Amino acid sequence: MFFALIGILIGVIVGLLLPFTYNTTYSLYISVAILACLDSVFGGIKANLEDKFDTSIFLSGFFGNAILAAFLAYIGDRLGVPLYYAAIFTFGGRLFENFASIRRILLSGRKIRKDK
Repeated sequence: MFFALIGILIGVIVGLLLPFTYNTTYSLYISVAILACLDSVFGGIKANLEDKFDTSIFLSGFFGNAILAAFLAYIGDRLGVPLYYAAIFTFGGRLFENFASIRRILLSGRKIRKDK
């Protein structure tokens, strides 16, 4: 947990010191990829709380989901079909499911400690 907080702090500092901008035409692809990455992060947190975390599964899901989501958005854009909706519904739904599971795990763990 300590290393994760250090990593987040370093990321924020680097982001503030080295601002990176991109062309707005890529905003759809980047936003869908970020949503997919957030889904993987919340899934990793949930797996860690359940003592089921596996680094290789997390990393493959993190990068694989991001690439797949951006690719769907790109292909849909080329075909004129909003395929990015599939990524939004899938990853957005899973994000909220993982968040709800994390919340339940944390609250039930707190309740168990109160009872002791």
